[in-house]
Amino acid sequence: MTTYAQQENWRQIQGFLPVEFQLQPAQEPQEEWWPWGRHRIHLDCYRNASAPVKVILFHGVGTNGRQMSTILGAPLARLGFETIAIDMPEYGLTQVGSGKPVRYHDWVQAGSDLIDAERARDNRPIVLYGLSAGGMQTYHVAAKNGNVQGIVGMTFLDQRIQQVRDETAYNLFMSRVGGPLASLTARTPLAGLRMPMAAASKMHALVNDPAALKACMTDKTSAGKWVTLSFLASYTDYSPVVEPEAFNVCPILLTQPAQDHWTPLHLSQLFLQRIKRVPVKVTMLENAGHYPLEQPGLNQMVVAVRDFCIDVTHITHVTRANT
Repeated sequence: MTTYAQQENWRQIQGFLPVEFQLQPAQEPQEEWWPWGRHRIHLDCYRNASAPVKVILFHGVGTNGRQMSTILGAPLARLGFETIAIDMPEYGLTQVGSGKPVRYHDWVQAGSDLIDAERARDNRPIVLYGLSAGGMQTYHVAAKNGNVQGIVGMTFLDQRIQQVRDETAYNLFMSRVGGPLASLTARTPLAGLRMPMAAASKMHALVNDPAALKACMTDKTSAGKWVTLSFLASYTDYSPVVEPEAFNVCPILLTQPAQDHWTPLHLSQLFLQRIKRVPVKVTMLENAGHYPLEQPGLNQMVVAVRDFCIDVTHITHVTRANT
């Protein structure tokens, strides 16, 4: 079975990160395999039994768990947190079992079940973090599970909103014709047909460095992934267990990259402005792209997530990061 120790793609991608965010062999996460239904889900873990908080990291449709570990999992671990980055079925190194095509509903269920599995190990508070599509997934999972102390998103995109579809799809044809066609096809025996995620979305705006983008696109476990029409349809049509007006599970933080050319701030605001029953905070990350490679945004993200964890869990034995 392939591990990230044997995969070169993520190392090429992390080469575009500041040196302090690049993982050396002795700093790499512990790799675990979690049996979940017919799948063997890969987890990147920085286990720390003395850590007061666990942070579970969700990737988007152009990244994977190891790319979450480099930009946030490892930095938070160095600051005293336990972090777990999951490769959702079809992405990263998770082994997908035979059967029906993976749907976005499976991602939400897997996230909720992972929370339950971690709760079974111990009862430490859990905060969710998600990048890109993973941001909205933190909301979907929290709404379904109800047992987390906070959620952090790098965008909150409600794909049921036509404006969101129009501005995040590859073009208007994919938004207005391709999306509905995928939904129709997903109800037929052709549901397992695949297409590159880069043809459905603005994957060309994943990062702002052209050389880094080339490295990302060659990774078939992340930005270069081909997904099924069943997954695409379920992703764009998914409805949460709890609509935002009724959401009262936990506080929310949006860490918005200031130079995000794929999902700018106003798209997340369409969703977040509907949330009234829990605190919602926005932190802008200077100079940072959609998948942030740039300073000072990366450091600002680590500080913001650390301080958010302190605030929502009321822990007292972790020193707040200096701003």
